[in-house]
Amino acid sequence: MLNGIEAIFFYLFAFVAVASAFMVISARNPVHSVLFLILTFVNAAGLFLLTGAEFLAMILLVVYVGAVAVLFLFVVMMLDVDFAELKSGALQYAPAGALVGLILAAELIVVLGGYAFSPELARTVAAPTPDIAARHNTAALGDILYTHYIFYFQIAGLVLLVAMIGAIVLTLRHKAGVRRQSVSAQVARTTATAIEVKKVETGKGI
Repeated sequence: MLNGIEAIFFYLFAFVAVASAFMVISARNPVHSVLFLILTFVNAAGLFLLTGAEFLAMILLVVYVGAVAVLFLFVVMMLDVDFAELKSGALQYAPAGALVGLILAAELIVVLGGYAFSPELARTVAAPTPDIAARHNTAALGDILYTHYIFYFQIAGLVLLVAMIGAIVLTLRHKAGVRRQSVSAQVARTTATAIEVKKVETGKGI
């Protein structure tokens, strides 16, 4: 159970997170939407801190707020897309969107209606592993990640590396007439190919 101060912060973070998430989809300016998205992530990180998951809160701030949301902000500001023109034909997809929303709402109602909270569940989740009982969540997660799941961790990094290389290869385009730097040609050149000595007669140009 939450005490008084924790309950106040929980409701504060939850209310601001829900309100800012609603503003993300309702703001007319896309830059404002990204800023509200950052505010949503910050409050979600606060909720993670209240539950004792400080590692998830740190990841949410560092990865999503510090990288993804800021990247969205810079992309939106640099592209200068006319979102009013893009949203002009959005009303014709409103019936399909409403239908999908009703289906998702019905699924959530069915799931929540059949959910039963087990009294033993909270005690099971809160009980730490005996060998890491005196350690923080971040240290315990690092031990598990880099011991039991080290191969899966390396495979995930390899998959991300291949995906990054594939994205670069697929999007790289060479334009004709553009002079590019060739490091190998620069390193391999000699004095004979680097300079050209000409004898200029007196009173005449090259």
